[in-house]
Amino acid sequence: MSFRKLFYMGLEPYEGRYTLQLTDWSSRAFKRNNIDWVNVLGTTIDNSKSIQVGQVLDAHGRSYFAMSQMMNLVQMMRNGEVTGEDVVFFEDMFQPGIESLPYIMNQIPEVQRPKIWVRCLAQAVDPDDFVHVWNMSKWMSLYEEMVNEFVTGVLASNEEMVAHMKIANWRAPIYNVSGLAFDKDEVISRVNAIKDFNKRSYRIAFAARFDQEKQPDFFMDLIEKYYKTHNHKDVEFAILQGGPLRSNNEKYITRAKKLENEGKLKIYENLKKNEYYELLNDSRLLFNCALQDWTSNTVSEADALGANVLFPAYRSFPEIFAHDHTRLYVPWSLEDALQKLKKLLEYKHVNSGKISDWTHNTIDRYIEIMQGNGEKWARNDVRYRDYISASNYNNTFTG
Repeated sequence: MSFRKLFYMGLEPYEGRYTLQLTDWSSRAFKRNNIDWVNVLGTTIDNSKSIQVGQVLDAHGRSYFAMSQMMNLVQMMRNGEVTGEDVVFFEDMFQPGIESLPYIMNQIPEVQRPKIWVRCLAQAVDPDDFVHVWNMSKWMSLYEEMVNEFVTGVLASNEEMVAHMKIANWRAPIYNVSGLAFDKDEVISRVNAIKDFNKRSYRIAFAARFDQEKQPDFFMDLIEKYYKTHNHKDVEFAILQGGPLRSNNEKYITRAKKLENEGKLKIYENLKKNEYYELLNDSRLLFNCALQDWTSNTVSEADALGANVLFPAYRSFPEIFAHDHTRLYVPWSLEDALQKLKKLLEYKHVNSGKISDWTHNTIDRYIEIMQGNGEKWARNDVRYRDYISASNYNNTFTG
């Protein structure tokens, strides 16, 4: 069950987010899979390429871009450019104006209706998503219920997300692509050369947003505990941000500024993508303590650029690390995190590069599923938890 053409509904570009590269990453994957595709364009609300209101995507900008995209898609459908042999792929399940599709498709012959696929980034099924911070969850759940009624399938990024969808009683077919969209070659091309690990600065980078679900307090607890027990002047704890340092809880900003004034933390703000990559390329470790990233693009970027990575053994992270116990710490244990951090500061990990190798092919898995060849990724029966202990690739361990 292949398709004739793919109509791509991408996200608006933000300098501080991976969406800046997302269409390029997708186009590379479409090309290597010989996919005939159309980039359905949207109009950005301004030229800032930044988030002005909200946390993950700009509240006004996301709505404006998505609805303008939908207008263009509807025009293509009206013109007969989109057929029943085609696929429409949405990079985000939340797409203002998407209700136009069932409204139209219920009034045209079934043979003229394209297949509709959506990628879930989090949604109200995630207890730590920003929709709960801003009291959106009630209506967002109803939106999700509507989408479940007409889409061909939903693409989840990991097994834990699948489980959350299941307990929310989502009825649409669900597939786990086990990763986020990524292109390792494109990321590496943005630096002059991958820096030798032994010549890198002793930098420990934190690159997540500074919002409550990323647990910045845990990172700052780690910094303070490190300085109580170590006198390593060469170590730099750093926050890397694509925009100004902002948070949905001001107490994190206050504490970060205090640590900066004490010389224990360095804050890098408003980084252009290439500047961010150059800092990662000169860092020894990327540290994460998020409640949810549902894979995390930051882990793919850091791993591609030769930095070690240390994440909690929580929710989606064991899957994307293929259960590598040497780079996963006991959730919320400062002692375990510090013990593993010290080793990862000194030596390049033997499995460095394997995560980004795996996520480099995530979009290929999207395509495989949408072409009808991805049943091994289907999670549509009661045995969907059978897959949680499986490893998608092989790790190597030394004494």
